[in-house]
Amino acid sequence: MNLIFRYIGIRVINLWLFLGRIFIFLSEVIFHIFTPPFRFKNLLRQIKFFGNKSMIVVIFTGAFSGMVLALQGFYALNKFGAEALLGPVVALSLIRELGPVLCALMVTGRAGSAITAEIGIMRITEQIDALTVMAVNPIKYVIVPNILAGIVTFPLLTAIFDVVGIYGGYLVSVHALGLSEGTYFAQMELYVDMEDIRIGLYKSLSFGLLVTWICTYMGYNAGYGARGVSRATTNAVVLSSVVILLWDYMLGAFLL
Repeated sequence: MNLIFRYIGIRVINLWLFLGRIFIFLSEVIFHIFTPPFRFKNLLRQIKFFGNKSMIVVIFTGAFSGMVLALQGFYALNKFGAEALLGPVVALSLIRELGPVLCALMVTGRAGSAITAEIGIMRITEQIDALTVMAVNPIKYVIVPNILAGIVTFPLLTAIFDVVGIYGGYLVSVHALGLSEGTYFAQMELYVDMEDIRIGLYKSLSFGLLVTWICTYMGYNAGYGARGVSRATTNAVVLSSVVILLWDYMLGAFLL
């Protein structure tokens, strides 16, 4: 019994230590965001990395998400004679929930894992230590551009995801299921308002911060060797995905 309580106590202490370290890391990042010098070139490079190179994945996922929503939504609404509401169902599902969440998960798998591995390799090859020796703050030089790029690109990618998903649902609804084109968009305009768009924007902004925060922290504190980098990358993707789902629920309950 003592061993069980000891194990639980160690786990709880380690959890609080981890939370303390990761929030101290975030406070340092926030401090350096507002202090010069501002490295806009690094920021633009990371925006391209997050945004441009994730575009194909986001478009592909968004299109098929909208198509699946249209198929399943039509099947459900047809039982109640409410096929005319298929457009609002697809749009609201994408804008409020699936767009921000699926986009964040896709970008986490593609870009989040990459930046964790990149920063982890910089750590184990002592490049971060070399920056410190050259009087270059590694958080300012490496971490800040990634977090700012995530905050900028996640809402933009989510908007693209939503638009592509809505038109994917349109293709299935109108050309495959025989729904009227006017009905699909007219009902959408009637039921979707700016509050729904703002909720999706708030979620995507927060996901951009959370994903880049977790991934950069894991890479910055990666263990030495190939095993340390692989473990940091795996932990970053898994933890980011879980946090996305938890935070989505909390925001959904608060903003409902």
